[in-house]
Amino acid sequence: MLAFIFPGQGSQRPGMGRPWSDHESWELVEEASESADRDVARLLLDADADELRDTRNAQLTTFVASLVVLDAAERLGFEPSFCAGHSLGEYTALTATGALAFDEGVRLVSSRADAMHQAGIDHPGTMAAVLGLDDDHVEVACRRADSEVWVANFNAPGQVVIAGSSEGVSAAGAVAKELGAKKVMPLQVSGAFHTPFMASARDPLRKAIAEANPRDTEVPVISNVDALAHDQGTSWSSLLSAQLTSPVRWKHCLLALEELGVDQLAELGPGGVLTGMAKRTVPATRTISVATPEDLDKLLEWVDAGSPRTSQFEGEHLFAAERIVVSPAAGVFTSVGDLADHTRITVGTVLGHVGDAEVRSPFDGVLQSYIAVEGERVTLRQPVAWLRTT
Repeated sequence: MLAFIFPGQGSQRPGMGRPWSDHESWELVEEASESADRDVARLLLDADADELRDTRNAQLTTFVASLVVLDAAERLGFEPSFCAGHSLGEYTALTATGALAFDEGVRLVSSRADAMHQAGIDHPGTMAAVLGLDDDHVEVACRRADSEVWVANFNAPGQVVIAGSSEGVSAAGAVAKELGAKKVMPLQVSGAFHTPFMASARDPLRKAIAEANPRDTEVPVISNVDALAHDQGTSWSSLLSAQLTSPVRWKHCLLALEELGVDQLAELGPGGVLTGMAKRTVPATRTISVATPEDLDKLLEWVDAGSPRTSQFEGEHLFAAERIVVSPAAGVFTSVGDLADHTRITVGTVLGHVGDAEVRSPFDGVLQSYIAVEGERVTLRQPVAWLRTT
């Protein structure tokens, strides 16, 4: 089984959009700029490292860049059995599965970044990576520091991130070295993320989540908070709120995917940090990082090498009387509200819209079900509905 995983803040790089500027999937950047009311293209093409380090820019650009890669992968016909993302990447995963429409995801990420940026100003803090020490000992180091410092990320065996006040992180780092840590490496961040220092961001984030109103999905997303698979939209209000002040249990998410039978992980987005973490955490799982258009060819070869490449669309083994209706364009899918399952339709019946384009059935038949999720961003020729001919 294949899972898509999406990187978080810190994976952004100057010029990370340049390889994609001539690709069909770049159209998402224009849509994101409209939704965020910001020039996302300029940030992806011309912003320097200092500008991208700003939480408000880092989160938005990483989110959009990852979805550009996802869009390109979907155009090749790939669909995952599960999705997961590291911190910010969890929002990318929710958008990838249709729990959030693309424009909703952009606005929600922008609201989250604004709230976390302000929380970082209200409660200044920092973060550091502790390398070569097991999880329990890192937690002990935080407690022994007797200060405002907590574990923020369980990234991989021997790689844990701590966060809090500068004094607390320094004290915990010193104790961690006493306990055997190989290295304590300060991180260039603008706040103590995933700690109580982010508590003031909760109210504005909860309001933004309520406005986005996440939907149920067919593809589950593994949550950072509990490392469990969730496909109910109502679960995400509390999970995303809790994620602000709770440690990212990324190691546990990878182990959960392995237990669910996932044997292939494709990291979609800038950088390749999650691929390295996966190799350390679930070494038997095949991994690949896809960040540029050139990596798409590698993705095709990688999947082919792992198993015979077959379509994962619902209805892939169609009987003679079954047909699928595909999207005539790329864009956000909306269904026709009065067409329920098992409705009889005729040639030319409008089943929905992709952006401004109508999705019309080329067949007479009975609508069995929609394949595309309401608000999902679909690609050209992606299946959106399944029907039985008469």
